[in-house]
Amino acid sequence: MDTLILSVDLRQKRKISMKVEDDKTQDSAEETTNETMVQSIIRAVIGLSIFAVITAGLIAITQVGTKDIILEQIKIARSKALLEIVPLSEHNNDMLADSFWLEATKSLGLGEKSEAFIAKQDGVPTTLILPVIAPEGYSGPIRLIVGIDTSGSIKGVRVIKHKETPGLGDKIDLKKSDWILGFEGKSLLNTSADQWKVKKDGGEFDQLTGATITPRAIVKAVYQALIFYREHQTVLLSTKSEISPDNQSHALQQAGGQ
Repeated sequence: MDTLILSVDLRQKRKISMKVEDDKTQDSAEETTNETMVQSIIRAVIGLSIFAVITAGLIAITQVGTKDIILEQIKIARSKALLEIVPLSEHNNDMLADSFWLEATKSLGLGEKSEAFIAKQDGVPTTLILPVIAPEGYSGPIRLIVGIDTSGSIKGVRVIKHKETPGLGDKIDLKKSDWILGFEGKSLLNTSADQWKVKKDGGEFDQLTGATITPRAIVKAVYQALIFYREHQTVLLSTKSEISPDNQSHALQQAGGQ
């Protein structure tokens, strides 16, 4: 009898021992599973963080590169416009570097600071290129650059920006017609004040077919630019600083100008 009881006890102990071991094994498996999940989450987070950093870096590099490209394209476009007025054969300086800022100037139609450029040959100024806005265009203001040589004659005029009617007023653009070339060589000396108008108004300049308001606005703006140049030539060709109408007069008086 005692032997039977002992045998039963041993079997029960083995079952208990096996159950404990199974429980330990299950707990160990659960712990391993939990650790694996945590490690997977950590790896995923690290991976996403690295991806985000790399992506942000690539975007930043792309933006910087794109910005540089845009700035270079703007520089090329500006240089091209200036060279259409003063070709390389007529100057040897960097006109984009030889520039100064004009304060808002009503006679030039400028409502804010705008950049002017000087062409030089061996350090001597030969042409001033003024920013000009013709405010009375048919579809809004027309932005121009007007080149005037040291004798006071027009070297060239170019339209930089406009919203004139396609097929009509847009012929002020050299790509559409050569109308804008009609200003070259004109000055206050060889063209009287009465002649600085379109022919329809009794002046010397052609109007465009089907468009009078646009050329009328440009003729008036170019004429105003010539008057401005005549009144402030000395200081305009010698300055490298910002100029406002007030200190233009002061500088001209100091230099023996007007």
